[in-house]
Amino acid sequence: MSDIQENKQRFWSRVFHLYYDGFRSMTVGKTLWLIIGIKLFIFFLIIKMIFFPDFLSTKCDTDQEKTEYVRHQLMDGR
Repeated sequence: MSDIQENKQRFWSRVFHLYYDGFRSMTVGKTLWLIIGIKLFIFFLIIKMIFFPDFLSTKCDTDQEKTEYVRHQLMDGR
C-alpha cells in the first residue's frame, strides 16, 4: 500500500474509534440519541404516510400512464 492509502485508512480508523469510544462511554447521551431516533422515525415514516400519500397510484395504474400524466402536468398544466 502507498503512504496515502495507509494515512487514509488510519484516519478513518481513528475517526471510527473516536465515535465508538465516545458512544460506549455515554450515559445520558444514549437516552438522548434514543429520543432523537424516535423523533426521526416519527418524522420520516409516520408523517410521510399521513401528509404525502402516493398520489400517482390514485391517478394511474401502470408506469407508462404515470409517465404520461407527469409529462402532461409539467408541459401542458401551466
